[in-house]
Amino acid sequence: MRQKKQNAARRSDEITEQYLQLLDQHLEDVVNGDAAEMMPLSEIAARLFVSHQHLTDTVQKATGNHPCYFYDLKIIERAQQMLKETDWPVAAIALKLTYDPSNFSKFFRKFTGRTPGAYRLASANGTGG
Repeated sequence: MRQKKQNAARRSDEITEQYLQLLDQHLEDVVNGDAAEMMPLSEIAARLFVSHQHLTDTVQKATGNHPCYFYDLKIIERAQQMLKETDWPVAAIALKLTYDPSNFSKFFRKFTGRTPGAYRLASANGTGG
C-alpha cells in the first residue's frame, strides 16, 4: 500500500514537472513566432497524455495552485523579462504574448501591482522590478 502511494506521488510530481516544462517551451514558441496563440489547458493535458481534469487535480494537489496560475505566472515572468531587456512598446510585448494591449495592462497589474510601464520605469531606475 505504501509503495502504491509513493508511486502515485512520484507520478504526480512527474506530471507537474512536465506541465511546467511544457509551459516554458510553449511560451518560448509563442515569443519566437513558432506558435500563433496560447495553447488551451486541454491541449496541454492531451500532450501530456492525461485528461484536463486529471492535470488540474494533479497540479493543484502537488502545488496548491490551479494550473492556470502557473500559466499566467510564466506569462508575467516573460513579460517582465521583455520589459527589462527590450525597448519594445508595451503594446508590442502584449501582442507578442497574444494579448490585447488594453487587457494585458490590466492582467499585468493584477499580478504585479503596477502597470507594465511603471514596472519598466522602476526596473530602469533600479527601484524594483
